[in-house]
Amino acid sequence: MPNTESFPALAAIPGICHAFTTRAPGVDVATDRETALARLAPHHAAAAESLGFSAGALCTAEQIHGGIVERAKRGESLPGADGLWTDKAGDLLGIYVADCCAVFIVDRARPAIALVHSGKKGTEAGIAPAVIRRLRDECGSRPEDLIVQLSPCIRPPLYEVDIAAEIRRTCAAEGVPAAQIHDPMTCTGQNVGRYYSYRVEMGKTGRMLALLVTPVGAQDQVGQGARHTGCSICGAAPPFPKRSDWVIALP
Repeated sequence: MPNTESFPALAAIPGICHAFTTRAPGVDVATDRETALARLAPHHAAAAESLGFSAGALCTAEQIHGGIVERAKRGESLPGADGLWTDKAGDLLGIYVADCCAVFIVDRARPAIALVHSGKKGTEAGIAPAVIRRLRDECGSRPEDLIVQLSPCIRPPLYEVDIAAEIRRTCAAEGVPAAQIHDPMTCTGQNVGRYYSYRVEMGKTGRMLALLVTPVGAQDQVGQGARHTGCSICGAAPPFPKRSDWVIALP
């Protein structure tokens, strides 16, 4: 069982699976990024498998600390991107962070989800609100239907910029109700026993992996008022029967 945590605001949405990995005990990550990721690969693969997917299905972003958002492509790492979105069930989105914020965005009324890597530069570039606009333009999402969940990230006084506060502010400015923007208020740098921190560990550390997916068939449960059950992290029970349409009945 991988070391992961979940967020109540996302776990309460029927038809959505997610996970956020934490520090893997016994794994030496006091090295460069690529070596650390290679050593963490079994841990990250186990997290994907706990949601019912192989690591090969994961779509990731290059993460260059920019503001580019791309539509997910199964099993690919998308160059130049820091944000991923999809309206297709079965697309497993993944973002790596170690002090930067992983921002989960879920439309409760439509088949649309997104996952964003937002550090200082990406936050300044407005990548989270850019994803909200992309979901509006591509999927017809309305801000009032969105749930935004921030991950643990570095915060003052260990960092000079409060990236979480700015993400919350800009998402609200796009029309997402403040009550639907969730922040655990947890600083990675002050909790290095649980999370990796690039700043505190002087760049020689691992990465947490944020995962978000709508399993095939689970979309039937969106808006039905009952969660799917079975997944070791958030309750899903893969594999789901294939279904080509999306049934929505918001209360």
